[in-house]
Amino acid sequence: MSNEPPDGTPGFELPLRLFLAFRVVIDEVHEELARQGHPDLRPMHGFVFQAIGPHGTTAVDLGRTLGISKQAAGKTVDSLERLGYVERGRDPRDARRKIVRLTGRGADSLRRSELIFERVRARWMETLGADRVRAMEDDLRRVTPSDLWRLDAPGWFGTG
Repeated sequence: MSNEPPDGTPGFELPLRLFLAFRVVIDEVHEELARQGHPDLRPMHGFVFQAIGPHGTTAVDLGRTLGISKQAAGKTVDSLERLGYVERGRDPRDARRKIVRLTGRGADSLRRSELIFERVRARWMETLGADRVRAMEDDLRRVTPSDLWRLDAPGWFGTG
């Protein structure tokens, strides 16, 4: 009895191809963001911006959402603050808490990345066909969790 897959494609290729597709898209988005005035952004920053959200968050909650330590979250916030993407301020509901919020520069990078993602998707539709891209997206929705914003990928990638 052979252990070879029926179609000859090894099972480990699926996650590698999914990851490569992710890298192709993310790398293209970041190359274009750099051309549009955001050369210091890195892929993890997108996760951070999504975790901060429109109303802000604390560094502790940011770390929890991203699956990283409070210290790592603090260092990330420090770095993004120096670059002008986030700012710290007082929580209007609790003066003891500091809230991290996106600045105008941070919001601008999100708006630009949204448009770039749309252009990348449109080009994939031109290359593969709109029906195939939509079918691929539908199929991926069927086999992945419904929570689109599961943001612990940075922590997951970094765990030993």
